[in-house]
Amino acid sequence: MDEADRRLLRRCRVRLVGELQVAALWDALLNRELFTPDMIEDIQRAGSGSRRDQARQLIIDLETRGSQALPLFISCLEDTGQDTLASLLRTSRQAAKQDPEAIRTLDLKPVVLGPVSLKPEELRVAKQDPSQPSQGKLAPVVLGPEELWPAKLRPEVLRPEAPRPVDVGSGGFSEIRAQDRAKGNADLAYVLNADPCGHCLIINNVNFCHESGLNTRTGSNIDCERMQQRFHLLHFMVEVKCNLTAKQMVQALGELARRDHGALDCCVVVILSHGCQASHLQFPGAVYGVDGYPVSVEKIVNIFNGTGCPSLGGKPKLFFIQACGGEQKDQGFEVASTSPEDRTPDSDPEPDATPFQEGPVTFDQPDAVSSLPTPSDILVSYSTFPGFVSWRDTKSGSWYIETLDSIFEQWAHCEDLQTLLLRVANAVSVKGIYKQIPGCFNFLRKKLFFKT
Repeated sequence: MDEADRRLLRRCRVRLVGELQVAALWDALLNRELFTPDMIEDIQRAGSGSRRDQARQLIIDLETRGSQALPLFISCLEDTGQDTLASLLRTSRQAAKQDPEAIRTLDLKPVVLGPVSLKPEELRVAKQDPSQPSQGKLAPVVLGPEELWPAKLRPEVLRPEAPRPVDVGSGGFSEIRAQDRAKGNADLAYVLNADPCGHCLIINNVNFCHESGLNTRTGSNIDCERMQQRFHLLHFMVEVKCNLTAKQMVQALGELARRDHGALDCCVVVILSHGCQASHLQFPGAVYGVDGYPVSVEKIVNIFNGTGCPSLGGKPKLFFIQACGGEQKDQGFEVASTSPEDRTPDSDPEPDATPFQEGPVTFDQPDAVSSLPTPSDILVSYSTFPGFVSWRDTKSGSWYIETLDSIFEQWAHCEDLQTLLLRVANAVSVKGIYKQIPGCFNFLRKKLFFKT
């Protein structure tokens, strides 16, 4: 679905959720091949199963159904006598084509966080001498893509005068002692004493059907081997499944969730696939099965909630998503490196596109959130932060997985997971000329130290 249709759906979402008669639509949606029977069943089970929950999920999933999804949906509304909603969407779509600015989303503005007392002319980020800390005037933090920053707010790159011989974190020895204390305190850190620690499922989708229009993910097998070896060394029982359809992915995840995890302490899911943009309530994005059908990250995570996986209640559930795709289809840009170690000889980087760009929040968001279980003991780590590009090298694998493996190898014996992911984000962010920064949604209640 193109961006104009996606924005239109989001703008009309409140009214659609309030008025859409979904029961009359199922046959029409199947006849026009907008959804498969399995997808219809998933929509019908959304939330509490109420009409509003089904309508909301239908609108969310509609965004993933291709460029003709909206006109076909309008036809389904007309077929089922819902002419008022059909007319609303058709008229708005025609108006948007004539005047694209009519439904343009609000321009993103960077948010500047800093002391209220700072005057506009003082909102600058400058290189500072660490031996001369400023008193009372804290530098503001700028949130948002750099290309949107005002010129005066572009930070200089701060680099140390000389590399530190040993990187032990900003707190030095005292920080290591604090980490050691946290490991032994069940109130501060998860207890990972079981051996094996838990299950690790890796889904590695490489070869996609021709009809999907998705390219082969060359280099993904390298990522898979890295993750398989790494989590084996971290005392997980690793299982690899390759080239699964969307339905097979859900089945494999459901099978894992239904296992008895009572004697285990943790569960890990790694997904390597193409991805796409998707509306969401808690976790953004979706990943493709090899048949070209998407499964939302939100659905994947909710398979492991307290109802679907009670034996993992109170235990950490970790998801690592290396998703490439979106609107772009691996264009194969040649990427120059800023340092020799950023790339291997004869490497062939490909963009993993922009899978997680989100539009403005809709007005029925509070009602939507209230129907979902609150995520707990969950961390979802993405290869790219929302709105940015993820890169995969066809010969050495993705930047994210390569760096994740390297950081875990060096630091997992003494640092918690959140600190490890900060190291991953920092290391990936300085690679190449084209930039990428991983991000995560963290609902863990405690620190997590892997068993090494």
